[in-house]
Amino acid sequence: MGEFRLARTEGIPGWAVVGSDGVPVAPLASYLEFLAARAFSRHTVRAYALDMLCFWRWLDGTGRDPEAVTVTDLLAFIRAEQSRPGPGDRGANVFRLEDGRNTGMTARTINRRLAAIHGFYEHLQRQQPDRPMRNPVPHGQVNRNWRSPRRGLLGHTQERVSRGELQLRTPRRLPRGLEADEVQRLVTSLRTHRDKAMALLMLYGGLRSCEVLTLRLRDVDMGGRAARVAGKGGTERVVPLDEDVLRAVHRYALRERPESPAPELFLVAKGPNRGRPLSAAGLRTIFRYHRTRAGVPAANPHRLRHTFGTNMAQAGVDAHVLKTLMGHSHIDSTQVYVHLSPAHLRRQYDEAQARVRDGEGRA
Repeated sequence: MGEFRLARTEGIPGWAVVGSDGVPVAPLASYLEFLAARAFSRHTVRAYALDMLCFWRWLDGTGRDPEAVTVTDLLAFIRAEQSRPGPGDRGANVFRLEDGRNTGMTARTINRRLAAIHGFYEHLQRQQPDRPMRNPVPHGQVNRNWRSPRRGLLGHTQERVSRGELQLRTPRRLPRGLEADEVQRLVTSLRTHRDKAMALLMLYGGLRSCEVLTLRLRDVDMGGRAARVAGKGGTERVVPLDEDVLRAVHRYALRERPESPAPELFLVAKGPNRGRPLSAAGLRTIFRYHRTRAGVPAANPHRLRHTFGTNMAQAGVDAHVLKTLMGHSHIDSTQVYVHLSPAHLRRQYDEAQARVRDGEGRA
């Protein structure tokens, strides 16, 4: 198998799939540049670059021609992804059975791989309109809301595949927040103003981890008790902030933040990178340390955001207001917090039972 790897590059798109000689793979470089030109976020570009890296390694390892890939080949790729372990046999994108056996990449991850591959072949077709080339991924295959199958998905190896047979059904999991005592233990364990400010922005502001990292010093309006947040897809929203959050941010900015020309609010505090913007890997390391120290293994950054959404829904916040607060592009992403919160279910149940009783009484 060729020594393909993911490498950072200067400027746009920021990532490249390179061979053993360090030279970017030309078709993939063109595809990633196209994604960046379409204003895809750097996180999305990196994710697609990783997906194409996995696909390219598989093509190289099986001796397949990238321009002659068929649906049957993709079915083999899916099987390979389902059976291979993740990095170090760890991570949320690796599915395990109850006995601990690794069953490969999750359906959600594989479906994203298919979306990236579909976009890649569409890009090739646009670049080479005169060359006969079929997109091996049927249009409209990827739908993340399908549920997980129990049998027979990959038993079909025929060339002609109807809509949905390449698509892996994914389980619809409910967002789970932290319990009040878990939140207390986590917040109490935070020793620096920086780490506390980041955690509270997610817990009480509903920010995504990437939004915390891109938050600039000038984006926080202390007087207005709000922050201007750069969300997904180039969108912006203004998030009101709790006094505890503002206090933690203010103390960090005054007492701990290193002198730096970087506009980002949260910077590396120690070591050779002191004063540089905190990276996503650095943020994960910080929370991995704190959740171990606090004895709250579920306290990852996204779980803190889920805690915010669940708490707001239980407090009776309107779904459309919550959608704006959390920066969701579709109300469907927000409704799950409202419709499935215990308080909302109890209220709806009690109201329905009261109507039933009133109807029985009139009868």
